Amino acid sequence: MEASDNKRTSRKKSTQNALSVIGRRPPEARELEEAILGALMLEKDAYSVVSDILKPASFYVHAHELIYTAIQNLSITQKPVDMLTVQEQLRKQGDLEDAGGAYYLAELTGKVASTAHLEYHARIVQQKYLARELISYTSQVQGKAFDETIDVDDLMQEAEAGLFEISQHNMKKDVIQINPIIDEAFRLLNIAAKREDGLSGLATGFHELDKITSGWQKSDLVIIAARPAMGKTAFVLSMAKNITVNFKKPVALFSLEMSNVQLVNRLIVNVCEIEGEKIKNGQLADYEWDQLDTKIKDLYDAPLFIDDTPSLSIFEFRTKARRLVREEHVELIIIDYLQLMNASGTGFGSREQEVSTISRSLKGLAKELNIPIIALSQLNRAVESRTSSNASESKRPQLSDLRESGAIEQDADMVCFIHRPEYYKITEDASGRSLQGIAEIIIAKHRNGATGDVRLKFKKQFAKFMNEEDDIIPGQDGQILSSRINHETAFASESNYNASPFGVQDNSVPF
Repeated sequence: MEASDNKRTSRKKSTQNALSVIGRRPPEARELEEAILGALMLEKDAYSVVSDILKPASFYVHAHELIYTAIQNLSITQKPVDMLTVQEQLRKQGDLEDAGGAYYLAELTGKVASTAHLEYHARIVQQKYLARELISYTSQVQGKAFDETIDVDDLMQEAEAGLFEISQHNMKKDVIQINPIIDEAFRLLNIAAKREDGLSGLATGFHELDKITSGWQKSDLVIIAARPAMGKTAFVLSMAKNITVNFKKPVALFSLEMSNVQLVNRLIVNVCEIEGEKIKNGQLADYEWDQLDTKIKDLYDAPLFIDDTPSLSIFEFRTKARRLVREEHVELIIIDYLQLMNASGTGFGSREQEVSTISRSLKGLAKELNIPIIALSQLNRAVESRTSSNASESKRPQLSDLRESGAIEQDADMVCFIHRPEYYKITEDASGRSLQGIAEIIIAKHRNGATGDVRLKFKKQFAKFMNEEDDIIPGQDGQILSSRINHETAFASESNYNASPFGVQDNSVPF
């Protein structure tokens, strides 16, 4: 208690010192503070009106802070609050003299004209308190900025963290009676009913996945996790391409692992279906250059926004995310990947605590912005070391495999794993179906729906995920052929030669 009092006193002195330098009085409303305290000692249920708005530190006058603390303690223990009980409580705390004595308490009750505007008065007092907090904090940052021994980048992170903490303390939502919430639920239901695809959220373009999830839902935090080389980035790039190019919905992608050029190269490989090594070294055949020129047009003007800030802090991310939603109307944010973020500027006992703070902040931001946020995550090595008689089952990821923090599982509305059995030399499932070129999306946690597995095609050479039925037709000899190859073969045939953009007669041109 004593340490807390010293901290508050130090903060107030810091505010007063900062203001004395620039010749201004600190923001405060003494008369309103007096009116509020007087009302609390006169009205039986007055404390319940202001308890969610004010705390002891909200009062500028130290005596008022002590009196409010006494009122708060009485209310918590469900004892009556009036001038005499507050006086006795202050005496027990040893604060009666510092609070002005019995005479000052009587004066406060005598200054109350009406309690009709108690809540409004409380909000003004709280706004003054927040203004003082900002003045105090910015003065500390200003002082440190003059210290040349402090790294400016570290100071910026610390400043962000402090402002974030102040804003979090002021973020409160009022209780809402159920009727308007029911109306909003019906409004969303009617919108979903009018959609031809029957989805209530943002479609991914992967039909079977959308059937289970009904699309990515607003305010949801979705974790997509996998071991390295399973195709996490390829999956979200394939999805981002579907959403931005096919459905024209704005998406923001924060890439903490790759540069923006590397990421776009991966996207070009995905869309143009040209091997990544050729995109990297530029050794493209003539038909591949034509293919690139033709298909890359799909990516131009796509509403995809990429940020490749390395070691992005959660505080900086929040600022950028809010701006993207406000200015670019972004409907989905993707982070690649969560463990590369940091929460610097705040002290943590362990990396797990830091990751917990990050995941909790991401969930809070998804609710605030009312959009889905997808964060990629690494799995620990337990997957690789697990063995059993059933090799296929032993390599399937589990929720306990999430790396660094159990809080990720708790905060997420949905947890999906990407599993490619082919990577572990498993070529058939229990039913004898081929698993070559197949990826499984395992929905292991779904707070608002069913769990299950979804099979997708994975074209490794193009780092591309597709619907299992996409781009495939049965060939005349019973083999499975690509419909794209079949179409282009016909296109390049003799009858269509003059219309071919590739200027070739070879029907076996690869795509």
